[in-house]
Amino acid sequence: MELRHLRYFIAVAEELHFTRAAARLHIGQPPLSQAIQALESDIGAQLLERSKRWVRLTEAGKLFLVDARRILALAEQAGDTARRAARGEVGELRIGFTYSTPYTPLFAKLINGYRSQFPAVTLTLHEMATLHQLDALIQRTLDLCFIRPPDGPLPDGLESTVLRTDPLLLVLPETHPLAACAVVPVSALAGLPFVMYPANAGVGIYGLIFRLCRAAGFVPHIAQEAGEASTIIGLVAAGCGISLLPSSFDRIRMNGVVYRPLDDAAATTQLMLVQRAGERSPLIDAFTALAREAAEL
Repeated sequence: MELRHLRYFIAVAEELHFTRAAARLHIGQPPLSQAIQALESDIGAQLLERSKRWVRLTEAGKLFLVDARRILALAEQAGDTARRAARGEVGELRIGFTYSTPYTPLFAKLINGYRSQFPAVTLTLHEMATLHQLDALIQRTLDLCFIRPPDGPLPDGLESTVLRTDPLLLVLPETHPLAACAVVPVSALAGLPFVMYPANAGVGIYGLIFRLCRAAGFVPHIAQEAGEASTIIGLVAAGCGISLLPSSFDRIRMNGVVYRPLDDAAATTQLMLVQRAGERSPLIDAFTALAREAAEL
């Protein structure tokens, strides 16, 4: 059974006249008659009664007309869905992001802009540490990742786009002597208690802090660990120590806590969008294009 035969049948059923149906379909009457005969042969039932003066539907034809219209509508819907998928307008995109990502204006602007432009795409967002995201990307349970740079190079088979560079800020109690400084050298943090993410948390900033401190001549003394940035800031407010966090977290305002820039050009971290190298799809391409546009702005 061919879709064009269904279209031919529907035209005849609606016109109840082969000549008018042929004109409507822009084909000759003999090919139309042959197509209807072939359709009836395929089905094994007579759909139309014909005489020299009239054409009318059989009972089988009346029922078949309902289904034929439904089949053609589904076929058109399937074609439209496929075309939209090819343009990246439908489907599901699974995106991971670090704890600091939602605090960057770029993220909110990008997600809102993408949802507005591609409302039929399901965005599934997962908050995960950097290393866990990279594992999920390799295992194909994520399609894209917002991460902070990990220690060492990205795993083989992944590629990244740098979206923004954020300075690290010193987070300390407002009563701390260093709070009076406009800019603080990393060396001034030697011997102070640090509140940090756990070493096994999978966050890229952990190794960065150790590298900065070692370059300044000391190893940080970790007094307290916490898995969430808001908890780290709360522990700083409680006097448990100081911390270093990406500047995006300065939007978390808490009584008793101040943020100060560091006097070190290396005290920066990047926000990167990571995907599988060489793998392209309309969904991924559309999102990464918007991400690059948002980063440039």
